[in-house]
Parts: sequence; C-alpha cells; structure tokens
Amino acid sequence: MPDPLTAERDPRTLRWAAIALAAAGVLLALYPALRPYSDETTLDGADAMASGRWALSHLAGMLAFILMPLGLIGVRAAVTGTPGRRPMTAAFLTAWFGAGLALPYYGGEVFGLQAISEEAARTGDAELLTLADSVRMDAAPAAVFGIAMLLFAATGVLVALALTRSGRAARWLGWPFGAALVLYLPQFFGGPPVRIAHGVLTAVGFLLLARWLLTRTPDAGTERQAPAA
Repeated sequence: MPDPLTAERDPRTLRWAAIALAAAGVLLALYPALRPYSDETTLDGADAMASGRWALSHLAGMLAFILMPLGLIGVRAAVTGTPGRRPMTAAFLTAWFGAGLALPYYGGEVFGLQAISEEAARTGDAELLTLADSVRMDAAPAAVFGIAMLLFAATGVLVALALTRSGRAARWLGWPFGAALVLYLPQFFGGPPVRIAHGVLTAVGFLLLARWLLTRTPDAGTERQAPAA
C-alpha cells in the first residue's frame, strides 16, 4: 500500500484532496444547519434526538472528519520543498488522530442518544433522557472528545503556519481554516445562530484551501498555466 505522505508526485493527489476538503467543508456547514435544536431534557428534545435529521446531521459531521485528513494530504503535497512541509506533516497527523478520537463520541451521539430518545418518546418518560449525560459527559467520553477537539485546534494552527511559511499561498489563506478548527470546541457552547455561523466559517475556510489546491502542481508548487497555442 503506498504511503499517503509520499503521494505528492501523483498529480491526481491535489485534485482528489481538493474534492475531499470541499466536501468536508460543505458537510460541516450542513451539520449545524440540519441539526434539530430543542431542550434536550424534555420530550420535545427526545423527539428531536430520535429524528432522522439528528442522525443525518451527525453523520454529515462524521464523514467530514474522515475527509479532512485526506484533504490535508494534498495541502502537504502542495507545500513540498518549502519550510511549510514539516508543520503540514504534523497537521496531517493531528487531524488523523483527532478524527479517530472524535468518531466514537459521534457514534454515541448518533446511535446511543437516538436509542435513548426513542425509548423516552415511546414511554413518555423524560427521566430516561438523564442517560444522555452519561453518554456525553462521563469522564471517559468527555476526555476523548476534549482531546479530539484539541487535536483539531492544533491542526488548524499548523495548517495556517504551514501555508504562511510555504511562500506558495497568500499569508492569510490558512487562517480562516485555522480559526474554524480552533473555535470548534467553543462553538458547542453557543446557541443555534452561533453554531450555524461557525459552520459557514468552516465551509469558507475549507473551500478556500480546496480552490487553492486546484491551482497548484505537485512538485514545483507553481500555478497551472494554459498550454501555448
């Protein structure tokens, strides 16, 4: 199996990485926009968490976390031969491990909370929803989730630094992406407008990187030019 970190000589790497980043950005914008919001200690909250929208929105987030490290392979390829390569290698690794830690927590959000909520809605017993706190906030899941979010924040900072140091992109290009990942944990404490606005910021950051990747060539890192007539 080829090493993904040495894939930069394949020109398809950047194209597929751009697609992965663009898709991840759109999915991370859809996640808070589709997610139903309500008081999750009530039967209305149980109906929300048992709904198809709840599952679909969280699955969108999970797929985005899988796609993000794949997209960063292309960003690393695009800064090969520059001082940005080392922080991009670190960014790929932090994104990869962050995604690996985030996915089990999100599995609990999708399937665990949905099962609890369906039973609460069926029986009319809102007390069952206290089990949701066990799924989310017991020491082990909370620690795993917190570490995942810290790794994502590190990813954002490392990507921004890598692009700034590379000399192959505008110095500001990586910072919307970086800000989105640094703010990923804090935005969970905001209301729906804050979370939806953060989703838009995330999409912008990811799409800017995807667009930039489509203008690069793997080895030289130069802009693509139209062939001479």
